Amino acid sequence: MLQPLVPDQVNRSIAAATTPATRLILALAAVHAARVAQIATLMLDDVDLGNRRLTIAGHARPLDDLTLKLLLAWLEHRRRRWPNTANLHLLINNQTATKTSRASNHWISAAMRGQDASLERLRVDRQLEEALTHGPDPLHLAEVFGLAEKTAMRYADSARALLEQAAEQHLQ
Repeated sequence: MLQPLVPDQVNRSIAAATTPATRLILALAAVHAARVAQIATLMLDDVDLGNRRLTIAGHARPLDDLTLKLLLAWLEHRRRRWPNTANLHLLINNQTATKTSRASNHWISAAMRGQDASLERLRVDRQLEEALTHGPDPLHLAEVFGLAEKTAMRYADSARALLEQAAEQHLQ
């Protein structure tokens, strides 16, 4: 059964995100449940600021206030740091700014390495939180996150078990 992260684990990861890039990466995993490889392959065209939409792995998502703020801070940093780059990937670094290739998964996940709340754990926690908040409905999870049927059912089953466990403890 999947287990939610505790606030202290999340807070330590937030504290470890000290650059505009790592803050955005953290939000993409923790708010939008994006995988490391999906974050690395995001393109500038996947961001629609005017309509407040973000497309992750072909799945359009609304852009929340926090992610929008972090995205704007990153884009400003990116523009100042590499004003003449031809790289169309959203996230770039010193190695990729002079090329057109994407940043490595290793670079994307580096800031959260060693944290209890790694990017993968934050992604899982976000999907589990959705199932706990909006009910353990696999169809809802599949729609919100673009999950495969079996994956959505696994999150729904875990949420259902956690909710039943909490109800039993409340009755005691």
